[in-house]
Amino acid sequence: MSRYREIVTPAIVAAHIDDPSWVILDCRFTLSAPEDGAEAYAEEHLPGARYADLERDLSGPRDGRSGRHPLPEPAAFAETLRAWGVGPGTQVVAYDEGSSVYASRLWWLLRGWWGHEAAAVLDGGLTAWVAEGRPLTTEVPKGSPGAPYPRPSRAEGVWLDTGAVEAIVSGAERRLLVDARGVPRFRGTTESLDPVAGHIPGARNRPFENNLRPDRTFRSPAELRSEFLALLGERPAGDIVHYCGSGVSACHNILAMAVAGFGVTTLYPGSWSAWVSDTRRPVATGD
Repeated sequence: MSRYREIVTPAIVAAHIDDPSWVILDCRFTLSAPEDGAEAYAEEHLPGARYADLERDLSGPRDGRSGRHPLPEPAAFAETLRAWGVGPGTQVVAYDEGSSVYASRLWWLLRGWWGHEAAAVLDGGLTAWVAEGRPLTTEVPKGSPGAPYPRPSRAEGVWLDTGAVEAIVSGAERRLLVDARGVPRFRGTTESLDPVAGHIPGARNRPFENNLRPDRTFRSPAELRSEFLALLGERPAGDIVHYCGSGVSACHNILAMAVAGFGVTTLYPGSWSAWVSDTRRPVATGD
C-alpha cells in the first residue's frame, strides 16, 4: 500500500474517499474568530472528513510561558487520535481552506512529534478540491474509534524548548533559527497577536507564503530545495530550527522542506509567544 508522507492531490484523495484505512481531517481555523472553522465545517466539508480544532485538538493547555499554542499533552493527543480512528496503519490527510497552515500543524504533530509516517496535506486544500468540482457534504461521519495509539519511540531533537533556543541565541549552540512570519512582524514594524514586536536575535526570515504558488498549492520540490539551500548556506538541514508566532505557520516551512527532500526538521513550538513571555529575553528588530 502506498503511503503519502507530505502532500497529496485532490484526485488521489477522491480515489480513497471511501477507504476505511484513510482518515480525512478538516483543520480550518481563524485565529481572530476561533469558532469560524467549526462553523465552516458544519456548513460543508469533504465527504467523510472529521473536524480537528487547532486549540482543542492540536494544542495543549497554556501556562503563561509555553506560548499561545503549546503541544498537546501526549495522553490527550493519543485519545484524540483514537477518537478519530487513527492508528499505526492509517493514512491521514489534513486540509484547511487552502494555505495549508493549520493542516501543516496537524501534519507535523503526526509526522514530526508522534512519529506517524502516513500523514499528508491536501495540496491546495478545500479551494483546490472545489476548483476541481469535487463533492462536499454536511454529513458528519459516525464515530468509529480505534484502539489506543500510544506515541511511538522517536529520535530526540524534533522540537526544542525555550531553554534550548536561549542556548542558540547565546552562541552556545550553533544552529539557525528561521522565522515563518510575514516580513512586517519579523521586522517589528507591526504585531497583532503578541505583546512585543520583533524577532529572536540571529533569526532569518522565511515567510511561509513563499512556499506557495498563487493558487495556494506548493511550489515544486526543485524550487523549494533551491531556496532552502540558499537559506542554509553551508549548514546541514539538521541545523535549522523553525519558529513563528505560536508554532503553527512554522510547520508550513517544515512541510515545505520535507517536500523539497530534506526530511522533517526541527520546530520550536513555543515560538515568539513563548520567547516574549519573559521580558528579560533579548528582542531584535529590523532585517
